Amino acid sequence: MDSGIECTLSKFADDTKPCGVVNTLEGWDAIQRDLDRLERWTHANRMKFNKAKRKVLHMGRGNLKHNYRLGGE
Repeated sequence: MDSGIECTLSKFADDTKPCGVVNTLEGWDAIQRDLDRLERWTHANRMKFNKAKRKVLHMGRGNLKHNYRLGGE
């Protein structure tokens, strides 16, 4: 699951949380690429993320609050 992932992955039991600092467009692109990579991993390993439980935590002043997608959503 971790292969090629640029952000920090926090994993515990059946929870996976990608974390990263996004203060540039390149940072947003890196997180989105990692989400795309994780989605491909789930398909290859016949697993699913519970998309109903997903959340994005935006922190900091002046945060642009980018929108992320996991799969088609």
